[in-house]
Amino acid sequence: MKVTKAGSRKRIHYRVRKKVNGTGSRPRLAVFRSNKYIYCQAIDDITGVTLAQANSKETEVGTGTKIDQAKQVGKLIATRLLQEKIEAVVFDRGGFLYHGRVKSLAEGAREGGLQF
Repeated sequence: MKVTKAGSRKRIHYRVRKKVNGTGSRPRLAVFRSNKYIYCQAIDDITGVTLAQANSKETEVGTGTKIDQAKQVGKLIATRLLQEKIEAVVFDRGGFLYHGRVKSLAEGAREGGLQF
């Protein structure tokens, strides 16, 4: 693997994924952050099914800074998972630092009622 910023993130993500595994009752909340948007999805790794997803492109998220949008995405995924009767998740930061938009999304999900 090349020693680039993306390659380093991939390597860190592999290391995180060795430890983090989602089930049907406690899915993995995977986060992907691009330069413009932020995406998250709750995944049951046993069956390989995405249970819910949310991203900052959706109209429910609205405007504001990217950190504000990430917090709103966290609240949105929390409401969607609570509708599915899922209250606990395992957080997968996707090789990104737990800082800035990733941290804001996690805080929004916690405010929305998720436990992790």
